[in-house]
Amino acid sequence: MTIRNLDAVFNPTSVAIIGASEQQGSVGRVLTENLLEHFPGDIFLVNPKHRRMFDVKVFRDVERLPQVPDLAVIATPPKTVPGLIRALVDKGTRGACVITAGVDERSRGPGVSLRQEMLDAAKPGLLRIVGPNCLGIQVPGRGLDASFAHIFPKAGSIAFVAQSGAILTAVLDWAAPRDIGFSHIVSIGDMADVDFGDMLDYLANQPETNSILLYIEAISDTRKFMSAARAAARTKPVIVIKAGRHAEGARAASSHTGALAGHDGVYDAAFRRAGMLRVFTLEDLFDAVETLSTARPPTGSRLAILSNGGGVGVLATDALMAEGGELATLSKTSIDQLNTVLPPTWSHANPVDIIGDANGQRYADALKVLLDDRDCDGILILNCPTAVASSDEAATAVISTLPENLNKTVLTSWIGELSAKEPRRRFREQGIPTYHSPEDAVHAFSQMVNYQRNQALLMETPPSMPSLFESDIDGARRQIDLAVSENRQWLSEAESKFLLNAYGIPTVLTEVASSPAAVATVAKRFDGSVVIKILSPDITHKSDAGGVLLDVDPERAEEAAARMQERIKTARPDAALEGFTVQAMVRRPGARELIIGMVNDRQFGPVILFGQGGTAVEVLDDKALALPPLNLKLAHELVAHTNVYRLLQGYRDVPAANIGDIELALVRLSYLIADFPEIQELDINPLLADETGVLALDARVRVTKATSIGADRLAIRPYPKELEETIEVGNGRTLQLRPIVPEDGPALQSGFKKLSKDEIRNRFFAPLKLLSDLTAARFTQIDYDRQMALVLTERGIPGTTEIYGVVRLMEDPDRELAEFAIIVERSLTGHGLGAQLLRRVIEYARERGIGEIFGDVLHDNERMLKLCKKLGFSSSRKSGQANVVRVSLKLGERKQ
Repeated sequence: MTIRNLDAVFNPTSVAIIGASEQQGSVGRVLTENLLEHFPGDIFLVNPKHRRMFDVKVFRDVERLPQVPDLAVIATPPKTVPGLIRALVDKGTRGACVITAGVDERSRGPGVSLRQEMLDAAKPGLLRIVGPNCLGIQVPGRGLDASFAHIFPKAGSIAFVAQSGAILTAVLDWAAPRDIGFSHIVSIGDMADVDFGDMLDYLANQPETNSILLYIEAISDTRKFMSAARAAARTKPVIVIKAGRHAEGARAASSHTGALAGHDGVYDAAFRRAGMLRVFTLEDLFDAVETLSTARPPTGSRLAILSNGGGVGVLATDALMAEGGELATLSKTSIDQLNTVLPPTWSHANPVDIIGDANGQRYADALKVLLDDRDCDGILILNCPTAVASSDEAATAVISTLPENLNKTVLTSWIGELSAKEPRRRFREQGIPTYHSPEDAVHAFSQMVNYQRNQALLMETPPSMPSLFESDIDGARRQIDLAVSENRQWLSEAESKFLLNAYGIPTVLTEVASSPAAVATVAKRFDGSVVIKILSPDITHKSDAGGVLLDVDPERAEEAAARMQERIKTARPDAALEGFTVQAMVRRPGARELIIGMVNDRQFGPVILFGQGGTAVEVLDDKALALPPLNLKLAHELVAHTNVYRLLQGYRDVPAANIGDIELALVRLSYLIADFPEIQELDINPLLADETGVLALDARVRVTKATSIGADRLAIRPYPKELEETIEVGNGRTLQLRPIVPEDGPALQSGFKKLSKDEIRNRFFAPLKLLSDLTAARFTQIDYDRQMALVLTERGIPGTTEIYGVVRLMEDPDRELAEFAIIVERSLTGHGLGAQLLRRVIEYARERGIGEIFGDVLHDNERMLKLCKKLGFSSSRKSGQANVVRVSLKLGERKQ
């Protein structure tokens, strides 16, 4: 479940407090007082030991309540909770907030936890549970304070969801004097039912919520979380702080990839992939709250700094450079205008130092010029207290100069304490972001820029793959099945390279030799010197064990292999030696050594790693992580997040590496991982990269018996290749029906241009003239776990083929309903394609367990209405839209 019945939790008309109390210092008393003070709806107090409290009638139990409460707040001993939930379900209540702690820790019998009893009791009525072990919930705009927090905030546009009640109360305490309001304050505690994914889905659709803050200790359902986060982050800012960054007991890993990945790094990759902004401290979170609640989002990264002191301007510039920011270059026009309003001794550059005796008028004059400068995206205004000018006057001038409709991000930092206190208060009062130090202000601006950049990346169309990729899935399957059937965890080097070759990742030819004599025979088949490696399932890091010999003359290969074998027998008597691998000695001067790999994270499933490779890989620790599946754009972003990326771009007389081939190898690796759930760890180290391309010199793969089906273990549902099919369109012509991909954006725009006015009107209900880049990105960059679009196209490389038709299905988060839309190019009408596409999407909806699909059709679109009637849809006039007919088809029992 996701958002079902959450309206009863966050927008109730009646609330019951079970465990209401008048006892001083009790949670029950604070809950009761808070609710009675603020909630405008019906309130029912439940306590078997009292008849009246706070001059309000008290009921003995749930069964005696005079009406069904939408929401119940429970603050009673743990053992009573399952029974109370059962009684509430029988009563018809749809939501509960369980304040009680200890529900996870106790049980009534062997193997039956109170938590599971509680969930089992809620299931028949689909009653939603927030908690247990939580502070409660607050919805200020509706007067709902079902919490034992010490402050009820003013209504605002920020939602804050946290597992920690202490963090919530700290934020409330901080926000109150700053006059910052919230749309929702939600303590989800132990997340027995309602979790972060549910809250993101719910809050994304609340118009009063403009931004979402999350304090996360753990994530329960990663695929649901990623799906909800990606959807929410496309519509409003989502800022997250994750606790537990440095776990004491890191999981032991056999591969370099596993050792490098680190669990917190995986969270970082997940947040970045979802388009969220991660902060690391409560101070950053507070700053983010203030910035989000007041500042206009930046349109770029160029910052202008206005200051009455050169020193603080330099400090701000240093902070900006440390953040990887960009100091705006003032236009000639701005320089000329500033020369007319500032004294000759001003800095004549950015930072704009208007000198220590600057009065309010000088601040106002300089600020007006910067506001008009199109070469800067944000302005940071600084003030240091001086004896010859008033800090308060400067603040007054700034406030009066800023227009109501700002076209730039403006931040302030009045430095000091005594003289800065009143200006800061006035800035907050006017909704102008203000910070105690220049560094804090610059950090806040950089966070906003990074967030906007992440959002832009989400909307970019990735480049097309250079060729239609066909993998040898059957060959790879045979190789993996053989290892699993023999209970071997690690594939041999030759087997690992076979897998990579099956997916188009270039490897150096490697042969297996069973003895030193066989090594000599194999070595002579190569042209030139060779590399000899020990072959043992017990030795994964061969270099560390002395099991790699480089640049060996074939004439001396047998002797060298024999010496290595004896040496390893002495050093590792426990290791089973199966022979050797022999490969050509690769000489590629200037090639960079990289590592690409995969590790199976315990929460997020497969994670891909890229970084600087070689024998010192863990010492260098230069890596970036990403969640599969990848496309070329995501692969490029992964590569660009490392330091080695600069080396790959070339330096001195070393030409740039073929970065496109690196990205292609990463994409193909993600396909391999998605296709085979048996793969648990994978290392390619080193992967050589130069101007000619990439070459894997060594590879190791660990496999186990699959515990999931296909790509189910991935946190993000990959491209559903199983939905591809061939469609007959008449005259022997066939087209491919397949899921849409981000690369289809330009083809979708091109197809839109061919639509007639009537076709556009029938599909979009409006006379659109073009499909913007942003709209095309939204249509093509979909989350396959909650939306599907099938395109009718020629078979070929996505992004290079024409699109002739699209059928789309958009699920609600609970899969109770899904809306469909369909369009087919008029040159192909008359072949029954519309019926085929609609039947296919109905079949897909049934497979997904969706209860009902519907669509909106203009009343004069007779062809579509006739088709829907033929396929069993019912129809009715849409309320409030006389020219729109809603067609719907019930698909039967919905899967839970």
